[in-house]
Amino acid sequence: MTTIVLSQQDPKFKEEVASRPGAENFKLCFTCGTCTASCPVAEVHDDYDPRKIIRMSVFGMREGVLGSDVIWMCQRCYVCYARCPQNVKFADVMGVLREMAVEEGYAPKERLHEIDELDRFCQELRCDLVQNLTKPDDKLKAKIKTKLDKHFRQKAE
Repeated sequence: MTTIVLSQQDPKFKEEVASRPGAENFKLCFTCGTCTASCPVAEVHDDYDPRKIIRMSVFGMREGVLGSDVIWMCQRCYVCYARCPQNVKFADVMGVLREMAVEEGYAPKERLHEIDELDRFCQELRCDLVQNLTKPDDKLKAKIKTKLDKHFRQKAE
């Protein structure tokens, strides 16, 4: 277990986060775990825990939050948003944390656009896969393969 020394953290961080549009309610979180329990990313990635990200932010762990790859894993599906009893709007808080990470140099400016493109790619791919599952089609399979090949070719360049 990691010990958090609060005197070594940034006490203004939570106020900075809460002052941004979309994150106004994030300090209302009482760590019930509804966000984590309903999160499709947390279901498949052991290190992804929305509740932990909120707690770290409240405790002022600026570097640990903004410097973490974890803030980029949220697919912003808004399931947590719909289920949170405190109206924390976690998906919007993630957007705020991402913007802050870029502004403070923890991530390159291009990352925001890259993540938006990746999210769109994943949604399109999922729709194609579901369509192929329900109505198998060789043309659609070829389209899916081409899309994946193109994606990985672009990333390799």
